[in-house]
Amino acid sequence: MRRSLFQRLLILTVCFSASTALYAAVHPVPCSLHASFQREDPLSQKEIEELRDTNRMPNERVLAFIRFMDERTETIRKLSAGPRHPGREQDIHDSLEQFTAIADNLEDNLNEYGPRHRDIRKALPKLLRAIDRWSSVIKSPPDDDAYNISRKLALESIRDLREDTEHLIEDQKSWFAAHPPQKDAEGNVLEQ
Repeated sequence: MRRSLFQRLLILTVCFSASTALYAAVHPVPCSLHASFQREDPLSQKEIEELRDTNRMPNERVLAFIRFMDERTETIRKLSAGPRHPGREQDIHDSLEQFTAIADNLEDNLNEYGPRHRDIRKALPKLLRAIDRWSSVIKSPPDDDAYNISRKLALESIRDLREDTEHLIEDQKSWFAAHPPQKDAEGNVLEQ
């Protein structure tokens, strides 16, 4: 039986749709991560592994996010300060998109750590200083329609991070003054 090209394409499309739906049913994606799977993941495999390794160490996890965002802003700085090359605006756009996605993931982590009273007092002042650096670098490239919207979104993420961080610093200061962490006989803080 001979099938037309249209029939073959229709069969392939149905098979692909069914396999995608089956994969999604077997491997559900959390809602907060769904948007990041619609485009390329902003984190490298090495960075993902580092986040997995720091899953139970909130200070180290926040510091890892800071490093990742520092790397993205350094890329933006080099692209905007360096010689003009074809595709530079798109590279800045992509770096800003990655930065924003990582900032949103960091904010999700902070929102989780706050109510659980995870002790991140050591990382928060470093995060506050980094926010100032990032804001300065992200504002530095000249206006360009290729990335102005991405820059605006990145600056909004930075503003949200600043608000959350300042709020968390005060909350953590109050909470841990009223509930000092338990220490072992050698003075090391016991894990919560």
